[in-house]
Amino acid sequence: MNSFFSLTDQVAVVTGGTSGIGLKTAERFIEAGAKVVISGRKDGTEIADKIGAKFVQCDVGNPESVQNMMEFTVKTYGKIDIIVNNAGANFGYDTLMDTELENFDKNFGINTKGVVHGIKFGVPHMNDGGRIVNVASAAAVQGVAYLAPYVASKWAVVGITKTAAVELGSRGIRANVIAPTSVNTPMANTEDGQPQLRMEKKAVPLGRIAEPEEVAALIHFLASKDCDFVNGQVIGVDGGFTAGMSIDAYNTLAAE
Repeated sequence: MNSFFSLTDQVAVVTGGTSGIGLKTAERFIEAGAKVVISGRKDGTEIADKIGAKFVQCDVGNPESVQNMMEFTVKTYGKIDIIVNNAGANFGYDTLMDTELENFDKNFGINTKGVVHGIKFGVPHMNDGGRIVNVASAAAVQGVAYLAPYVASKWAVVGITKTAAVELGSRGIRANVIAPTSVNTPMANTEDGQPQLRMEKKAVPLGRIAEPEEVAALIHFLASKDCDFVNGQVIGVDGGFTAGMSIDAYNTLAAE
């Protein structure tokens, strides 16, 4: 009997693969039998060597950089079966009225255009039946105070993913998007992000934020052929955050 969620003989590209969600995804893919290329803005050769992947330095906001990464993958492994558009960033914590307009450009430049570039330059090299998993956020399905540019860029990822699912379905290429809460990674654990983390730890019904391994598990599921009829979906990894606030948070607010 074949192993469930096997990725044997599959070739995957994981952007933002040198830490956090991307690194845990790459490790999981390799354990499942895949050949993996990871990318990052800083040199991650040592990290890639350690886990058995290949590394390409890449700025996902730069179309030529992404194109070069995809071409390297095909030159090295002959094909692309899986693309995980994971690289992301957040610029600025402020109210919508006080947000610097340039922060919209910065967030869209990486979070949104990075996904567009990954699809545009990766899909031409994909076999029919390929899989695309885009990493958005719980902020892609609701409004979040102090994060307007980030929220807007992640909502756009949902629209792009659904459009890709419609347009690429005739080739059997599936595109899905995941929507985690804050994840226990360096990106979330900044000084400016601490209020967001404290809020989520109180409001999430499970009482904590996500771990990168938990997000990687869902990406692995969507990247496998075991779920070949899941397409164009937004799937949360949020501890129930988008279902409603925790009972403790409810009682705290109700008591005031």
